[in-house]
Amino acid sequence: MTATAFSSLPLTADMLANIESLDYRVMTPIQAQGLPAVLQGKDLLAQAKTGSGKTAAFAIGLLHRLEARSQRTQALVLCPTRELADQVSKEIRRLARAMPNTRIVTLCGGKPLAPQLTSLKKHPHIVVGTPGRLLKHLEKGSLKLEGLTTLVLDEADRMLDMGFHEDIMRIIEMTPRQRQTLLFSATYPDEIQAISNTIQNDPLEIRVETTHHNKKIKQVFYEIRKGERTSTLTALLEHYRPDSSLVFCNRKQQCQELADELWQQGFHALALHGDLEQYERDQVLAQFSNKSTSILIATDVAARGLDIKDLQAVINFELSPDPELHIHRIGRTGRAGNEGLAISLFMAAEQFRIEAIEAFQDSPVMIDKTSSLKTRENFRLSPPMVTLCINAGRKDKLRAGDILGALTANNAVPGNQIGKIDIADKLAYVAVERPIAKQALKILSEGTIKGRRFRVRKLR
Repeated sequence: MTATAFSSLPLTADMLANIESLDYRVMTPIQAQGLPAVLQGKDLLAQAKTGSGKTAAFAIGLLHRLEARSQRTQALVLCPTRELADQVSKEIRRLARAMPNTRIVTLCGGKPLAPQLTSLKKHPHIVVGTPGRLLKHLEKGSLKLEGLTTLVLDEADRMLDMGFHEDIMRIIEMTPRQRQTLLFSATYPDEIQAISNTIQNDPLEIRVETTHHNKKIKQVFYEIRKGERTSTLTALLEHYRPDSSLVFCNRKQQCQELADELWQQGFHALALHGDLEQYERDQVLAQFSNKSTSILIATDVAARGLDIKDLQAVINFELSPDPELHIHRIGRTGRAGNEGLAISLFMAAEQFRIEAIEAFQDSPVMIDKTSSLKTRENFRLSPPMVTLCINAGRKDKLRAGDILGALTANNAVPGNQIGKIDIADKLAYVAVERPIAKQALKILSEGTIKGRRFRVRKLR
């Protein structure tokens, strides 16, 4: 018997037999590290992606604690999208086959309320759903959580990306203080730690994903001559074709000039610098983080504090005079186990800066020739998403769930084609996949959100 065998866990014989029938041979790292603590009723804060086995990790735990004879909801699972909620419900049902009469209900927006109300009258043991619809049922009194023993936040970072922070906290306020809370997140921004500190009790922390390491970053330097910076940058973009690039300039004026020049050449680029108004900064960050723009051009000061997920490339349009700052710049790519690309342009007179970087990182850098770059005629780097800006925000009591509900009502737009939702005080931004942008704009412009009409426009 090995430490990774499910039989090493204090589970019932029926549950172990069912797990074996589902072809679960050995525990994944998240299961091996987390399940013993979950089965003991402890709180868990885990960094794990889809495909890591996290659903089984919390599902086995909540099923183990379930009292099937009790006519009350004992477990609540919050998911960011209807698709994930359906997937989670399906997996829990498979694992619950060894437990007859276990009732599981899925509550998501974009679906009629009436059948959900009927299901809730049958006192489900486990409820899985999206924050907006769960909150609606709680406010109506159709969902009651007095008997809740386990709360699960699945893909918590994605829920925060979609603007559900307020809804999540309101839902948690309606749960018993004495409960087990399991929080799963693919990434680990400060906001996740802040939520954990607020809602969890001495959680066991597990990080399955490897943290950033320079070995994950391919770093290449290109020597250029005077007047070749912009043309070399476009050649780099055409050669490497990164989905998302953060380009560093040393001066804010240069950021805007470069962004304008790239626009003229057909690249979707935005600038981030100190001369922007706060709403303009929010808009730029919303578009870059939700994949509605491919290139963000920034100064070090303007980029401070940015936590950008899945950043494929960092490009130093100009070298930083500080080698430590250079390492900090390129460390924004190659995170969470992903491969990263860091490219730097330099002139012959800057050789001393290259040497300073080599000394600081204690390894030589790779220098390549610009002649090796393969350019493409009529090349376009189109971002996969488009941002729609709604002329209403927090002060209008607009929530992410309201926008999501308006778009997915009557299955008008699939939830998996809707990206990140950001809500500011007076404006809201929602990313949608480019092919459905016109349809989504029409739905929001001609329809209503929370029974009200708002002005909606597509950002360039």
